[in-house]
Amino acid sequence: MAATSATNFTIGSTASIGPRCGPFTQSNAFTIKLNSKNYLRSFSGLKAANSMSCESESSFFGNESSLALARTYNTKAHKNNQRSYTYVQPHASYKVAILGASGGIGQPLALLVKMSPLVSSLNLYDIANVKGVAADLSHCNTPSQVADFTGASELANCLKGANVVVIPAGVPRKPGMTRDDLFNINANIVKTLIEAVADNCPDAFIHIISNPVNSTVPIAAEVLKQKGVYDPKKLFGVTTLDVVRANTFVAQKKNLKLIDVDVPVVGGHAGITILPLLSKTKPSVTFTDEEVQELTVRIQNAGTEVVEAKAGAGSATLSMAYAAARFVESSLRALDGDSDVYECSYIQSDVNELPFFASRIKLGKNGVEAVISSELEGLTEYEQKALEALKPELKASIEKGVAFVQKQPVTA
Repeated sequence: MAATSATNFTIGSTASIGPRCGPFTQSNAFTIKLNSKNYLRSFSGLKAANSMSCESESSFFGNESSLALARTYNTKAHKNNQRSYTYVQPHASYKVAILGASGGIGQPLALLVKMSPLVSSLNLYDIANVKGVAADLSHCNTPSQVADFTGASELANCLKGANVVVIPAGVPRKPGMTRDDLFNINANIVKTLIEAVADNCPDAFIHIISNPVNSTVPIAAEVLKQKGVYDPKKLFGVTTLDVVRANTFVAQKKNLKLIDVDVPVVGGHAGITILPLLSKTKPSVTFTDEEVQELTVRIQNAGTEVVEAKAGAGSATLSMAYAAARFVESSLRALDGDSDVYECSYIQSDVNELPFFASRIKLGKNGVEAVISSELEGLTEYEQKALEALKPELKASIEKGVAFVQKQPVTA
């Protein structure tokens, strides 16, 4: 079972004339400069904010730690019109393994995960060039210890004791290549890696990024079933990038404050299977029929937008790394006892006739605690038609993944 550890903090403060939020110091403790005029509004290594808060819904700090910060930040600093240094030293023991860590997604993802105070061990695996990535990251003065593992002979050691395993391994999309074109290459990669996960850390949260996610998640499920260790609550297809894109595009279109925008995205993670539920956007906003069509198509084709812009030099790596790190952060917060963690993810589901479907979920210590199926109620006519239209394509992708493993039984 994945170990759960509380996050404890050592907190103290001294007066300072520092004008704004500062970087982490070289010492073992984190140093955060808090502007007494702005109060504590929002802190996160992944989510943009104008100021800092103890109540952020997406933060590397858990609720209890945020309350401790709030208590430390007393009125004395206000009276003296001073800035305060708050030293926060987390003591967590979560191990995260990234498989495919030297790739275009793996490197920026590893950097973002290295920033999390909830991570004590960061294991990086790839078939080549991972030693340099690990050496580079090890110079960052954040708490987690970085270790590198190269090649199949070292994969087991990379995975032993991991609480969260993230799999961005595989070949990227190129101009003219669909996600389906990636299938034969990436299906074998995912199958091999999941076999190792099943043997070495079967209780870990498993985050699948390797495309086509609509098929690779069912592949992972079949491998885990054949190994006798499948827990559907702990297998996730990372569709967070679709949500990130939807939030960004809607905020731009409607001139909204980006940090407030939340658009649920359901279905799958390719083309028309990506269905942003614009009618469920928070804060509530109205769209014309033309805007709904334009935004939906752009969100569905955003990956191709990046592939074409990079002109053969790669696919969406930086935005995918950001989105994946956000989902890792959410998983770690859930493991650490945060009871208010929600994300959209592609999981085994019974919200409709499809065996896998992306929905908003509540995360807990044991993985998926609840599926928020109510968001599929009261859809607009456009959304309902789009939902019915995506089902045959998603069903075919799922069946393709299942058939792949059934034709190639897992290694004992």
